[in-house]
Amino acid sequence: MIAEESPGQHLTRKNFVIAIDGPAGAGKSTIARHLARRYGLLNLETGAMYRALALKALRLEVPLEDPAALVRLAAETSIQLEPGDEENRVLLDGEDVTGQIRNQTVTDAASRVSVFPPIRASMVRRQQEMAAMGGVVMEGRDIGTVVFPDAEVKIFLDAAPEVRGLRRYDQLGLHPPKQPEEVIRDLRARDERDRNRADSPLKPAPDSVLLDSTNMTLEEALNAAESTVNAWLARSSTIDKQERNQRSIPPDQSAF
Repeated sequence: MIAEESPGQHLTRKNFVIAIDGPAGAGKSTIARHLARRYGLLNLETGAMYRALALKALRLEVPLEDPAALVRLAAETSIQLEPGDEENRVLLDGEDVTGQIRNQTVTDAASRVSVFPPIRASMVRRQQEMAAMGGVVMEGRDIGTVVFPDAEVKIFLDAAPEVRGLRRYDQLGLHPPKQPEEVIRDLRARDERDRNRADSPLKPAPDSVLLDSTNMTLEEALNAAESTVNAWLARSSTIDKQERNQRSIPPDQSAF
């Protein structure tokens, strides 16, 4: 229980889940890493799982438009996430592929792989198994709506496409392979696929807190996310205290 914890302390509740959803380039990974460190939780980046599967499909030349072939590939694939200081280590069939899943080719392939319902169902089961071992921060596109609909804290992180695209462009290094306009165009196409796929489309959970970082600095976005968690902690602490007080009130003896 976290009744005696003040906001900002490490969470001791075993199954506590912070779900962060949002479109590509919104800053979900940055927010998730920060909250995980701040509250002593595991940070599980679910998008890395789709990237790992996409990498294997590219290596084996499995058609990305063939859901049956992809399902067979997923069934015989081991994907593990090991928490690290800055990011998860991603193990694909025991191989560390952390540095190989961030390029644009794999990113685009992951977007195409993730639209198939059987693939998403397989990944959801794996994600739920990973989170069952302890409190986690999970970020993705359907964490609060599908993977953990009962998560204690749900944040939907968004920003204008132009802002997200420029953030992605800045991450490409000194000699980016694309111009900013191309990155923004690709991101809009990714948004279209994510928001309109038949299974688990990208959308805020009804009880999520909407956080638009378009006009925020990084520090402001981190503080807003922390405030969301702290508000939940404060409400939970108040409810727990009220319940304890009610249990301590002796029964009315007037009826006896």
